[in-house]
Amino acid sequence: MTTTEDASQPLPSVLAGPLLRRLSPDRLLLWVVGSRPLDMQLVLQPEGQPPRRLALNDKRVRCLPLGRHAYLHLIDVALGTPLPQDQRIDYDLRLGEEGGIADWAPHLLHDGARRPSFVLASTQRRLMHGSCRRPHHDGPDGLARADAWLAERHDDTTQWPAWLLMSGDQIYADDVAGPMLVAIHQLIRQLDLFDEPLEGATIRDSRALATTDTAYYRRDSLLPDVDESQDVRKGFFGGARKPIFTSANATNHLISFGEIIAMYLLVWSPTPWQLVKIERPTLEDSQRETFDEELGVIERFAEELPAVARLLAHLPSLMIFDDHDVTDDWNLTAAWEETAYGNPFSRRIIGNALMGYLLCQGWGNDPDRLAGPMDEVAALLETATKEDGWLPAEPHDQFLDNLQRFQGWEYAVPGSPKLVVLDTRTRRWRSERKRGRPSGLMDWEALSELQQQMLDAPSVVIVSPTPMFGVKLIETVQKLFTLAGKPLLVDAENWMAHRGAASVMLNIFRHSRTPGHYVVLSGDVHYSFAYDIKIRHSKRGSRIWQITSSGVKNAFPDKLLDTFDRANRWLYAPRSPLNWFTKRRPMRIRPRDPDRAEAGERLWNGAGIGLVVLDDQGRPEDIRQLDARGFDVVFPPPRKDS
Repeated sequence: MTTTEDASQPLPSVLAGPLLRRLSPDRLLLWVVGSRPLDMQLVLQPEGQPPRRLALNDKRVRCLPLGRHAYLHLIDVALGTPLPQDQRIDYDLRLGEEGGIADWAPHLLHDGARRPSFVLASTQRRLMHGSCRRPHHDGPDGLARADAWLAERHDDTTQWPAWLLMSGDQIYADDVAGPMLVAIHQLIRQLDLFDEPLEGATIRDSRALATTDTAYYRRDSLLPDVDESQDVRKGFFGGARKPIFTSANATNHLISFGEIIAMYLLVWSPTPWQLVKIERPTLEDSQRETFDEELGVIERFAEELPAVARLLAHLPSLMIFDDHDVTDDWNLTAAWEETAYGNPFSRRIIGNALMGYLLCQGWGNDPDRLAGPMDEVAALLETATKEDGWLPAEPHDQFLDNLQRFQGWEYAVPGSPKLVVLDTRTRRWRSERKRGRPSGLMDWEALSELQQQMLDAPSVVIVSPTPMFGVKLIETVQKLFTLAGKPLLVDAENWMAHRGAASVMLNIFRHSRTPGHYVVLSGDVHYSFAYDIKIRHSKRGSRIWQITSSGVKNAFPDKLLDTFDRANRWLYAPRSPLNWFTKRRPMRIRPRDPDRAEAGERLWNGAGIGLVVLDDQGRPEDIRQLDARGFDVVFPPPRKDS
C-alpha cells in the first residue's frame, strides 16, 4: 500500500469500476466512480461484428458529486439495435488521451484478453450467488475465487452465469476493522468527500470523527449520555456479547456519508488503496494488539481486490441489502425502530448507510423504480457543492426521512425462470401487541405484492436474504431467547419467527396459480446448505429448493456450528418425538449432504460463492459452493431413504 503524499500528484481518473449492473440486449447499466467528471466513450463489440462506439453524453450518464475529487457516474445506455444473446461481447470505456481499460485499469483484464467482456444470457438458469463479505474475516475472498473460476472458463461463455446475485451484507457498515477505518479516513481526506454536521452527538460534525480521542474502537461514547440514548448506544455500538452465535463489535461503526462512500470504494476496487498508507493511531494497549492483528488481514484483503474488481467488470450483478449494509439488527423489532429512529444521531447513521446503498447498490438493480429517490439525492449532492463541500443539515435530514419511508427496494427480472428479489428489511410485519417481539420479514401487503409477481409463472427464483427454511435447532434457540425477551442477543430473525408472515408465505406456496417450482437463494447465516422441500396438500404438488450460500468472506465458528449440526440431526431426526411435535406440517423437508463433509453433516462452513444450474423447468440440476480455498463442494440430491 502506497500513499499519494504530494498534493500536486494527480489522482487516478477512475477510482472504482466499471461494475456491470443490470444488463439486457437493449439497455446497459454500468457504475463508475472517477476523481473528476469523465468524458467517456463506450465501445461494444460482439463476436464477429465491427465495434459500436457510443459517446456517453448527459443523456446516457448521470454524474453525481460525492466530494471535491469524487464523482459517481451512472451509465444508462438504451440501444436501438439490440445486442446478441449467449455470445461474448467485448467492451471498453475510453477516456480520451488516457486510452481504454487496458491502459488505465489493466487488472480488469483476464490473461491474454485485450478488453473485458460480458454475456447476455437468454435464460436465467445459471446463477452465481452469495452474501456476507466481511473484509477483516481471516480467510480468502469468495469473489476472488469466483474470478478464478470464470478465468478458467474464459473461452467457454456457455458456462458463464447469467447473474452474480449479491444477497446482502455487501459491506459491513457496523463492523469495521481499525485499519480499515484508518484507510477510510485517509481516503476521505484525499478525495475531500462531503462533510456534514451531526445533531445529537457529542461532536459537532463529521470532520471530528477522525480526530477525536474516541475515533477508533470507542465510538460508543459519541452518543449523548442521557437516558433516552442508552438503548440506542446498545443497539449501534454496544458490542454486546452474543453467547449463542457470535460476538458483535460495532465500536467502529460507520457514521457519516463520506465514511460510507469511502468504504464502498475500498471494498470494490484496488485503486483507492494506492492513495492510503495505514499507520497505527494512538491507541490503548489492548486496542494496539487488536489493530495489529486486523492489519495483516486487511492487507491480504486488499491484495485480492484486483480479482474482485475483474469479476465485477465481467459478470452483471444484482444486489439487495441485509442488516450489515446498514446496521446489525436493522428493524428487528418495533421497539428497536422506535428507539433508533427516535434519536437524530442514530437516525442519521441509518440514513447515511441507506443513502450509500441507493447510490452504490440500489440504482443498478432497477433505476426506473428508484427515479424519485435518485432525483432527490442528486439535488442534495449538487447543493453540497455550492455549500463548500458540506451537506446542508435540514435538506439532508429531510431526504433521509423520505428515503427511510420509501417502499420499492424489491424488484423482479423477467425471464426463464422469473427472478424476484425481496426486501426483507424495510416492509416488516410489526408486532403491535408486544413491541419487543421480532417483526415478520415482510408485511401482509408486501407478501400480497409478491404473490401477484408470481401468478401463473411456471417457475421462479426468489432471492431472500434470510433463508425461508433454516436449521430447526438454531431457530428454536432464537425462539427461546425471544420468549425470554432477548431477541437482540441471537439475531432472532427468520421467516418462521412471526406466525402471520410464515402463514401467508406458506399459503402463497400452496396457491393454485403460483409456480409449481420455486428456488429460494439466500445467505445471511455464515454457513451453506441445501434443502429439497415438498408442499403437502398442494394441487400443483409444488416443490421448493432452499439453497443458502454464506458467506463470501465470513464463516461460523467451526466448533459451535459442528455442535449445532450434530444436535440438530439427533433432535430433529424424522422419527424423533421432538421433530413430530415441531415439524412444519405442510411440508416435507429433505436436506442435501455436501459431498466433502463428514458422514451425516449437512452444513458447510467455508467462505466462498454459490453456483446453481437449473433445468428447463426451473429445477436444480447442480448445486455447489465454490469454496474460497480453491475447491468445489457439491450438494447432490438427497437419498430416497433420508
